[in-house]
Amino acid sequence: MQRHLVERELTPEGPRRASGVSRKRRSVTVNLAESPLGWLHAHGHLDERLFDAGERLRSDYEQAQLGPSVTMRWEPVRVRETSLGLAPTERQIAARQRFDGALAAAGKGLQDILWRVVCACETLPAAEKALQWPSRSGKLVLKLALDRVADFYRIG
Repeated sequence: MQRHLVERELTPEGPRRASGVSRKRRSVTVNLAESPLGWLHAHGHLDERLFDAGERLRSDYEQAQLGPSVTMRWEPVRVRETSLGLAPTERQIAARQRFDGALAAAGKGLQDILWRVVCACETLPAAEKALQWPSRSGKLVLKLALDRVADFYRIG
């Protein structure tokens, strides 16, 4: 995995205290090339099965090309069969069907956190805030969703 390390400030410098002493600034080194799912796995918050399920879901999301497109596609249209006998468009459709099936298997209340963390690469605190959930509740819900996705993909 490639590393792209940057320093990030944890607490922005606030106004000076009444005593005239400013707050101490704290920072942390962040690897921008690491996904939130990868971070959770690397720090022992997700086991291998749940991590594999999330990576499989992200792979289907990317193969189905469900992310926003910023420009016109300039690739020439060529229909060529692969070793699996599927044309590129058919592979995209199959990935979309697997992605939709995995989200359906996760369940209605779990899809939001799953999509935000796995596909949109939002951090858990950012996803919790966007969903207006209490702090530290996202990890438990994400684990439940990933467990159901692992069952869908038959990851043992």
